[in-house]
Amino acid sequence: MKSVLYKATEFFIIFILIPVSFAISYSPWVKLAIGVVGFAYIIYVLLKVENEKFKIAKNLNWKLFFRQALIKLLIIACLTTIFVWFTAKEALFGVLLNKPKLWLFILFFYSFFSVYPQELIYRTFYFKRYHDIFKNKYLFIFINAIVFSLGHIFFKNSLVLALTFLGGLLFAFTFYKTKSTLMVSIEHAIYGCWLFTVGMGSMLGFPA
Repeated sequence: MKSVLYKATEFFIIFILIPVSFAISYSPWVKLAIGVVGFAYIIYVLLKVENEKFKIAKNLNWKLFFRQALIKLLIIACLTTIFVWFTAKEALFGVLLNKPKLWLFILFFYSFFSVYPQELIYRTFYFKRYHDIFKNKYLFIFINAIVFSLGHIFFKNSLVLALTFLGGLLFAFTFYKTKSTLMVSIEHAIYGCWLFTVGMGSMLGFPA
């Protein structure tokens, strides 16, 4: 399971074949089964093959992390607020103002049941398994952003693909520097929750 050929085949199936197949119309129950089996396989490989320890790393610079995350959030907030104002003004902060309970529920559900599994797959698993295949750091991170975007192809929305590619770059650089699934999950949750809050949730598959 550690040979280059095995990993290359594994990479193709998990990060290309399965996401592309989810964009094709067939039974959602079959898709769910594929997703569950695939996620179980990833957890198995992390625990039994890569000996990954799911614990919070020590000596993490949380102060620097939150400072940088806040700066990036302010930039994202300005750009997305302007975007929603000009493209869908009626949606601006719509869920927050009109359905605050739904807003809180979505933020909780998204953070714990969507963000963390995504980061286990696209950062923890990806970086652990394929770092020895892609020798160039920037190519490694670029491909991570590409496959992260491809993982959202089932939305069939070019804006979603663009947003997730940019997000993938941010999260990949964060994980590359920190090696912390917790940190990158928090960052992912912060930006994702903001997008839902500002009024872009419908394009990301959330109830609006």
